[in-house]
Amino acid sequence: MRAKYLIAVAGALCVMMVSALHTSVSSQQNPAEVNEIPGKPKTYMPVVIEKDFQTILQEDVKAKPEVMKRQTELLRNRYDLSDRPAKGVMMSGGRRAVQEGVRVKLPEGMTWERLAKMSPEEIREKDLFPKGFLPLPHVKHEVGGQVFPKDQIDEILEAEKRSLDRFDVEFDIPAHLLPEFPPPIFLSSRPDLGDVSQGKLLTIKNYYELMHGILTPVQMEGLRLLLTPFPQQQFNQTEDRKSEEPSFGVSCLDCHTNGHTNGAFHLNPDTRPQAARLRLDTVSLRGVFNQHVHGSKRSLRSIEDFTEFEQRSAYFDGDHVTAAKKGANFPDRVSQVMMMAQMQNMFDFPPTPKLDVFGKLIAGKATEEELMGQEVFFNKGRCGECHSGPAFLDDQMHDLLVERFYKPQMINDHWIHAEGPIKTFTLMGIKDSPPYLHDGRLLTLEDTVEFFNLVTGVNLTNEEKKALVAYMRCL
Repeated sequence: MRAKYLIAVAGALCVMMVSALHTSVSSQQNPAEVNEIPGKPKTYMPVVIEKDFQTILQEDVKAKPEVMKRQTELLRNRYDLSDRPAKGVMMSGGRRAVQEGVRVKLPEGMTWERLAKMSPEEIREKDLFPKGFLPLPHVKHEVGGQVFPKDQIDEILEAEKRSLDRFDVEFDIPAHLLPEFPPPIFLSSRPDLGDVSQGKLLTIKNYYELMHGILTPVQMEGLRLLLTPFPQQQFNQTEDRKSEEPSFGVSCLDCHTNGHTNGAFHLNPDTRPQAARLRLDTVSLRGVFNQHVHGSKRSLRSIEDFTEFEQRSAYFDGDHVTAAKKGANFPDRVSQVMMMAQMQNMFDFPPTPKLDVFGKLIAGKATEEELMGQEVFFNKGRCGECHSGPAFLDDQMHDLLVERFYKPQMINDHWIHAEGPIKTFTLMGIKDSPPYLHDGRLLTLEDTVEFFNLVTGVNLTNEEKKALVAYMRCL
């Protein structure tokens, strides 16, 4: 017994030492280069939880103010978070204005023009890469998990008496920088109906009433399953959950609201250790019928594979061991996955009245600036090399090698490192889907243009950048 006690004490001291080292490095915003993750990297998450739920709850609630303060300071240091709507530019449902302007803050004394003329090596050496262009940490990266915006939390609580609220964190990006809520629903099977949402959020309580007479029986059953909550890593019955009450779980459309997105985020399930995982912004399901690569890093080749993987693994941070404990849902490929995939394939892009059937601007409907933006897009800007065809994607994965511009470092418990290939996302309906890039680090289309102008070295003028933004708002 004494030997076991001494071993336990020694183990606790080691953990405390590693934790202290981890904290000292992760709290820095501009640390020296970190080539290895502090501590011993792990593949598996703990299965046996040593603390009871009330202890975990009390510790997390106590730590929450400091957690949120740290993330708020990071965002304010990186971005201009003000509410600056573009004049006369609304999202497709008309419920939220599109935000305008570059929000990423430059290093003091720097300009975008000067920065674009510098080599990646010089930017890296002088630490001049804008912090808002660095990978964005999860609000609580050492834990991760799904975090929902307040609109979604409030609406689901009222409709289903089910809480998506976490007691350890809150959503970090202001609502005016997120997709409109609730978003409109456009169906590829009934384009003549336009928005079929009636301005409502689809829930397990109202989906039949809203979609009866519009969907087929197969699609209706697929929608029911997409709206049915199943256990997830942070929302379940176990003592390490992050919901105050035991939870039925989350549904697919809790993130992919109305077949689109509400900006909910989590960490990618495909990377280990925890510090190296990437924040993932929820992508829209609009137009998945035209896509053959699913998942930012996973390169899943069918919507059926994506649907099954999400339920079996991604819901549990990519750890099937903890999934077994918490009650994973294993949908049947033939009788359930097929129907869920069929419904997802019905979600269409918003109408694009300024585009012809080939995805090009109609001269009589587009402005001179928008036409100029199209020219930049397919030529000097080289956007069309990846975002090609009517769906503006190439069904490939590409590595932008952004790590050329910065040194590996720990920021808020996130190891900022080379991220590797990421899939090409469609640009159709892009104005409806902020924030941008796989982790939501780019808050506006203007930020996105500046990011790619720097990373790809195409050297656009200010006039060309503005035209490119105007053009993408037409897609």
